Amino acid sequence: MLKRLISHVLQVSQVALAVVAASTAATVSAQSNAPGYPNKPIHIIVTFTSGGAPDILGRLIGERLSTAWGQPVVVENKPGAGGNIGADYVAKAAPDGYNIVVGTVGTHSINGALYSKMPYDMVKDFAPVTLLASTPNMLVVNNSVPAKTLGEFIALGKKEGKMMFASSGSGTSIHVSGELFKTMTGIDMTHVPYKGRATALPDLLGGRVTMMFDNMPSSLPMVREGKLRALGVTSLKRSAAAPDIPTIAESGLPGFEAVSWFALFAPAGTPKPIVDKLQAEVSRIIKSPDISKRLNDIGLEPIGSTAEELAAYQRSEIVKWAKVVRESGAKAD
Repeated sequence: MLKRLISHVLQVSQVALAVVAASTAATVSAQSNAPGYPNKPIHIIVTFTSGGAPDILGRLIGERLSTAWGQPVVVENKPGAGGNIGADYVAKAAPDGYNIVVGTVGTHSINGALYSKMPYDMVKDFAPVTLLASTPNMLVVNNSVPAKTLGEFIALGKKEGKMMFASSGSGTSIHVSGELFKTMTGIDMTHVPYKGRATALPDLLGGRVTMMFDNMPSSLPMVREGKLRALGVTSLKRSAAAPDIPTIAESGLPGFEAVSWFALFAPAGTPKPIVDKLQAEVSRIIKSPDISKRLNDIGLEPIGSTAEELAAYQRSEIVKWAKVVRESGAKAD
């Protein structure tokens, strides 16, 4: 899904890049270019609360990096402001490879258009490392909502209006998925931002908000347990992790697409040998058979791109989401 999008972006940009092979030789070469790194604990900053896709990825990577390099890797959750607090922390950290961030489509593509003032520059303040994984969002509703299909839900929304949709914070893909849905359906919807999915879910389960576009790894278990009802996924094709759940595009809104992605970034100015070493090892981890299977099973598509591919893809996403934010009229402050 996202791999094909990256390929298209690179062709349009006329960037002729080869995908770095996740081989032992490549990893050893990268390590030899960064002698002495790391020689103290590495901190991976997750910009949202625990339990979501960024946290899952950060902890998987942290565990494997620690084993591979023999240094502690500390995963820290710094949520708030749609991920801006954690991202800004890393943007202003020393460019030495010891503070890196699991960036998201929100922190590194959407927020620049949504917030009138940003504490950091999404491009200039970071050194791209690797695109980790992607996932569709899933439109979930409380079981008390009478609609059983997306078509029924759209009809209900147009009839009743004043629907409230939750998100894990302004600027997240969860938020802009709702704004895109609002624009394409014409339903009167009010955005209710929370500090993370952990605080949004009780209100969704209790019926105080109507709906939420949650990341699939977070919501799929609750759908399987019967606690929430899924009406569609936001990718153009059905997810292999939930092939029984239709896409929103095939269910009445052709062209609807909002994919969440997660990537590793270091502060701008981080020496290239360190970035290369991080990219080689993290990409190897993401592409390893056991990690790939674990990610696929929960609805995350593992990627492990080059730094150059991540940079090109990020630029295309900034353009895409700026248009969505502009057309929806959404603002975070």
